[in-house]
Amino acid sequence: MKRSDINRVIQEANSFFLENGWALPPDPKWDVTDFGLGMFDNFGLVLVNLAEELEYCEKLMYAKKDQVTPAHMHKKKKEDIICRKGKLSIQVWNGSPDKANSNSFELKVNGQLKEYFSGDKIILQSGERVTLTPGIFHEFFPDSEACIIGEISTANDDRNDNFFLNNKITRFSKIKEDQPAMVQLVSD
Repeated sequence: MKRSDINRVIQEANSFFLENGWALPPDPKWDVTDFGLGMFDNFGLVLVNLAEELEYCEKLMYAKKDQVTPAHMHKKKKEDIICRKGKLSIQVWNGSPDKANSNSFELKVNGQLKEYFSGDKIILQSGERVTLTPGIFHEFFPDSEACIIGEISTANDDRNDNFFLNNKITRFSKIKEDQPAMVQLVSD
């Protein structure tokens, strides 16, 4: 990604957060990724790490319609994905999406256990959440024009605990420095 594009999407995300009543902490820890695919408008996400503790983590994310966070899972992290503003679709699989699995599994949605099958989509309205346990592959994207997404999880390790279905994907983007950085990214 070009640094100019990163600067632009940080300003866009920050404006959307403020317009929707989300005040960020002083000196927020920004993270912008195109997942190494070079197509941010199709595969992209803006994240702000709000809390990074040994026991837990909290993030606020911003995505626009047609931006997919590609299928991935975590071996250690348990997380709640929360639709804070807009409408969010999350597709879930019990195991790798490229392997047929017809067994049902349970996930908590809004604190209630519900039964799902691999490939099912869960639609979250503003305020709704899904709890994802280790090993559950998931992919998410806004169904509204833009979305604020929250994440509360056990300890976060973005460098070693993101396992993407597509092996060409990387968690952090390579940056082309075409202008000065507006902020330092988590990956800088």
